[in-house]
Amino acid sequence: MTWQWISPAISRNAVEGRAGRVIASESIAEGLSCTTALALTTERSGRLFFKGAREADAEAVAALDWEARVNETVLGVSPAIRHRFRGGGWSCLAFAYIEGRHADLSPGTKDLAAVTSALRRMQGLSNPALPTPRLADRFARYLLPGEAEHLSGPALLHTDTNPHNIMVSRKGTAYVVDWARAATGPAWLDPAWTAVRLMECGRAPADALAWLDGFASWRHADSRSVETFVNVTCRWWTTVVGEQAARRSNARFRYLLGERAEISPSGV
Repeated sequence: MTWQWISPAISRNAVEGRAGRVIASESIAEGLSCTTALALTTERSGRLFFKGAREADAEAVAALDWEARVNETVLGVSPAIRHRFRGGGWSCLAFAYIEGRHADLSPGTKDLAAVTSALRRMQGLSNPALPTPRLADRFARYLLPGEAEHLSGPALLHTDTNPHNIMVSRKGTAYVVDWARAATGPAWLDPAWTAVRLMECGRAPADALAWLDGFASWRHADSRSVETFVNVTCRWWTTVVGEQAARRSNARFRYLLGERAEISPSGV
């Protein structure tokens, strides 16, 4: 897909009117929650990461709108939005471009220190003025009575720290991108999710948990909150893909419990 994918009203009038003439474009297809994405080289704004969705796709447009609203809060952890465009049937954002690659979370990776640093920077993120969805509300269908309060917290969470959403720049700095599914909850949740990602990428559970223990928020996490998070995640994923297909993923989440609590084999 090239620069010509989008309507003339956006490509020529809106984008080039602000960023300057588009000199080059490159399609980006991996790990994106939008209709399409491009790396653009422009005369005035230089390199931009450009992502867009058709206005007819209400869910994708809502995700872009949320990224725009949360961007100021996550600056320094995520790249800044340089331009925003709506017109010609499209909604689009243009971010400062990160010259780099997706993070490597496999055993022996040299990226882990940079990823850890990014997650530490995220621990202090909070913006009470933003009407941010609560994580408990996202999982409402899978919570038992009395469990919602255990997923409450003021921290602004990314909630999807998979390797495609973590970029490592050429200078070795990690940035967490695509904040479309941000929510509020306990600060230890993003490190805990990332520990599960480390297991998915081949790291031994004991090593992933040792890494996770480096976060003070995790060391002081309420045991009932951790148990609730693991149980509701297992219930949700089992519903989505079925018990057999969910077994391996659910087992990784159960490692987070350690000595904290027992969990039934079904994850319910």
